[in-house]
Amino acid sequence: MPTSHPRETSAPTPAAAVAEALAMPPAPKGEPAGERGSWRRGGAPGEGLPPDARPGRPTGRRFQNLLRRPERIPAPLLCVAAMFLVQTGIAFSKPLFGPLGVSGTTFLRLSFAAVILLAVTRPRLRGRRPRDLAAAALLGMASAGMTLLFAGAIDRLPMGTAATIEFLGPLAVALVFARRASHLLWALLAAGGVALLTLLGEGGEGGGLDPVGLLYAFGAAACYAAYILFTDKVGAAFQGFQGLAVSMTVGALTVAPFGLGQAWDGLTAPGASPLMLLLAVAGVSLLLPVIPYALEMTALRRMPQRVFSVLVSLEPAVSALVGLVVLGQLLGAAQLAGIGCVVAASVGATLTGRR
Repeated sequence: MPTSHPRETSAPTPAAAVAEALAMPPAPKGEPAGERGSWRRGGAPGEGLPPDARPGRPTGRRFQNLLRRPERIPAPLLCVAAMFLVQTGIAFSKPLFGPLGVSGTTFLRLSFAAVILLAVTRPRLRGRRPRDLAAAALLGMASAGMTLLFAGAIDRLPMGTAATIEFLGPLAVALVFARRASHLLWALLAAGGVALLTLLGEGGEGGGLDPVGLLYAFGAAACYAAYILFTDKVGAAFQGFQGLAVSMTVGALTVAPFGLGQAWDGLTAPGASPLMLLLAVAGVSLLLPVIPYALEMTALRRMPQRVFSVLVSLEPAVSALVGLVVLGQLLGAAQLAGIGCVVAASVGATLTGRR
């Protein structure tokens, strides 16, 4: 695992970063971790890439105009932008739950994302080993479960609360594989944060938190942990976004039995505007996951993974902020303290973990 990356003389603009990331695949060991997408990389920067696909070099003439006037955007800023886009996409999904339902919105969003990624990557399945295809399928099912359960959670809980509980999944994986007695401290700190959220937290109207929403959030955390465990296998078997495209397609098919009927009823309901609803879902699918994945991939080419992991640890706090700004969800002192405990536990586990 590299601890440093060569310094870049310039960084692409956000539009150029998206174009560059979608145009060139990451190293063979690099793959987004499922639908939400945290990158797990191995090998040196650019290792295993064709000569024209080295970091910082455009592949394909159609993107050259976008890369002619790059601006100096630090890699951590691209990572933070990706987190805000993810949480904004989640927040913008919530108003669609009314006309399309939770399952219907999730199915359509995954379907749009799968179509975009299939069109961009054009994955080749011929000649793949059955176990590689099985790993991609399991990753897709874990991603589908996480996406659907998290959507159900944010329909009943404040975004910051749901995102913090869901983040226990990757935190648990990090603590299990750390195998250090000192990491018990971070586990206890995270548990204290969850206790503050679930026992002292308040719902949308000042009442207790919805128990069904809490079950959805903990289920999403379990799925989040599962697809992180499958990520390395898929990343080793598929290059670039190909594994993600396959797993996203499987995820859409997995959610189809739950969401297809809801989506159809919502699109064909009296007074509904199918075109506007589909355009809204398509826009949300760009906010999550397509553009954030591209920005994260570009950022990881120019920053150590440990720095990236620390930044990702801030996601629950970002979710709470976006929930406040976009949805008007004001959190209490106990909820903010709980989120702070989980964020601190994640940062501590990352900084003291083995590399």
